Amino acid sequence: MPDRPASPSSTEEVRPAEDPQAADGVRAADEPGPAAAGLRGVERPLLLIEDDQGVRVLTFNRPAAFNSLTVQLKNDLLAALHDAAEDDSVRAVVITGAGRAFCAGQDLKEHIALLQAGDEAPLHTVEEHYNPLIELVTAMPKPVIAAVNGTAAGAGASLAYAADLRIAERSARFLMAFAGVGLTADSGASWTLPRLIGYGRAMEMMLLGQPVTAEEALRLGMISRLVEDGEALAAARELAGRLAAGPTTAYAKIKESLRAAASSELTEALATEARTQAEAGQTVDHREAVDAFVAKREPRFLGR
Repeated sequence: MPDRPASPSSTEEVRPAEDPQAADGVRAADEPGPAAAGLRGVERPLLLIEDDQGVRVLTFNRPAAFNSLTVQLKNDLLAALHDAAEDDSVRAVVITGAGRAFCAGQDLKEHIALLQAGDEAPLHTVEEHYNPLIELVTAMPKPVIAAVNGTAAGAGASLAYAADLRIAERSARFLMAFAGVGLTADSGASWTLPRLIGYGRAMEMMLLGQPVTAEEALRLGMISRLVEDGEALAAARELAGRLAAGPTTAYAKIKESLRAAASSELTEALATEARTQAEAGQTVDHREAVDAFVAKREPRFLGR
């Protein structure tokens, strides 16, 4: 797992009290500079963080910019994913977007402005931000669900592909827009997308840059479930809650085995299965499941 980046000084762990959406269990990372959130000078949180019964919900909060990714938002997301991975009280993670989009990918206005100013930071964002983000999502030792509302484009779509499960609203669209701006795939899309829908369809999406509807995404196996507009987050919360109550130690081993098998020969995959199965068999959760089966009761998993 990548080393944790230092948290930016502008990142706050508590949502400003003036924020009308403030609620118990919700935190926020604040956007630096004068607030676009209103005339009272409140800074707009770029990333909302909410905990509810073992489920951590991360919400991109730049709805006016279709939740496109600025440097600050990428740093905030990196820190939040590190926290979720390390916090034993977090047993499942949901990623979603505020407003009419999941995430439109890189904020091109910021990208262009930095390049025009002679700042080379955009040229290194793949190594510094996107690669670590995908590593954190795929290596997260607990389930990650993407609740896709509206557009998921570029790196935003890639984040959804990296999740373990994807629930999309009927109006959602998935777009690989890299070629349209003279770029190639990043954020793990060249690895994750072909494994979801096959090499041929992945190549078509990347070369032609045509959006895939949620209904087509379901048919292709790109998403796990299709729901009506406005229902993705609720459906993801419900599913995450069920997973959070389950054997999260086993989930972590399942993720490890599948990820290893994706780039290994059968012999290596079998060896990984043997190791992870032996490790899972020594957990408290496994013993609890066996005891519950014998006693004809529901198991109470502890994630240990």
